[in-house]
Amino acid sequence: MGYLFLALAIVGEVVATTFLKFTSGERTAWWAYAVVIGGYVFAFGMLSQSLSRGVPLGIAYGIWAGVGAVLVAIVSYLVFHEPLTWVQLVGMALVVGGVILLEVGGEQTA
Repeated sequence: MGYLFLALAIVGEVVATTFLKFTSGERTAWWAYAVVIGGYVFAFGMLSQSLSRGVPLGIAYGIWAGVGAVLVAIVSYLVFHEPLTWVQLVGMALVVGGVILLEVGGEQTA
C-alpha cells in the first residue's frame, strides 16, 4: 500500500512541476499557481503516507525524485515540444537503472 501512495506522490509532483511552466514566461496564468501549490501539497502528503506505511525514506525519495524527473522530461517533450537528445535519453535510462538498483538493494537488506 505504501508504494501506491508513492505513485500518487509522483503524479502530484509531476503535475505541479509541469504547471510551473504556466507560471513563467510571457503569458502567465494565475490559476496555474493554485495547481502548483495544490500539486506539491498533495505530493508531500502522499509521500508522508508512503513513509508511514513502511517504505524506507531513502528508497521512497530516490524513486520519487528519479521517476519524477524522467516523467517531467517526457511530459516537457510531448506537451511543450522541448528537445530530448540521445544523451538525455541515456541519462534517463541511467536514472531508471538507479531506481531499480535502489529498490533491489532495499529488498536484500529487509
